Amino acid sequence: MSAGQALKQTARPSILGRLNQIPPALIVGVVFFGAWELAVRIFKIKEFLLPKPSSIWKEVVSQWSGADGTLSTAPLKAAGWNTGYIAVTGLILGLVFGVALALTVTRFQRVGGALTPFAVAVNATPIIALAPIFNNWFGITGNFSNQAIVMVVVFFPVFINTAKGLTDVHPDQLELMRSYGASDFTILRRVRVPNAIPFFLTSLRLAAPLCVIAAIVAEYFGGPQDRLGPVITQNASFTRYDSAWAAIVVASAIGLSLFGLALLVERYAMPWKRPAEAV
Repeated sequence: MSAGQALKQTARPSILGRLNQIPPALIVGVVFFGAWELAVRIFKIKEFLLPKPSSIWKEVVSQWSGADGTLSTAPLKAAGWNTGYIAVTGLILGLVFGVALALTVTRFQRVGGALTPFAVAVNATPIIALAPIFNNWFGITGNFSNQAIVMVVVFFPVFINTAKGLTDVHPDQLELMRSYGASDFTILRRVRVPNAIPFFLTSLRLAAPLCVIAAIVAEYFGGPQDRLGPVITQNASFTRYDSAWAAIVVASAIGLSLFGLALLVERYAMPWKRPAEAV
């Protein structure tokens, strides 16, 4: 039997195991939203306090599709696309800078000793404090101030995890490579980078939903109004909570989509993990 056939056979149980996890999750979701709907109806809770899931879904459909399906008549679709763009571009910037700095501190240890405390200090700074400052620096009419907030939030977990993967290499592997006269670049390419892939993918799973949260928090402090953050705050201030919850549903959908994409990247980047997931 070839290696490819063995991999396919071991991947099938893993896929079946994943599919078997879907029905319980669907059941829990149906029970939760059903209980929510019944509670609002039975206890006659006012819609401006807690809207029913059916009302929220109605707002999602109406504000997403619009009158003619265009962005001008579908405010939720336009806001979702704009916030999604901020989240994804900020995520990409954070990934690039996080990996680049991790490679730098691995190659130059003195640089790492100087930059790592600075990165930790930046991560300890709350987004609420950074957002107004970035708006003053980069302006509130464009996208870069919000993208910078997302980049900062994504950068730290990517940098820390990737740097750990690049440095947490077994000494025997390094000694073996050096015994063959391998250069530092060859060791990086053949040993350190493959060892860092699982660490990087773990950080990607963490950063995928975080980028959406960071984008919406950044939007609370200014910028164009056709984004999910202003849509939530404006509708909440006028007690249109069904519309506010509809925007939250769209934000959750974006975060879940990015998290699912991160899982797919992890699955295909590390196919050898599939048999272990088939339990």
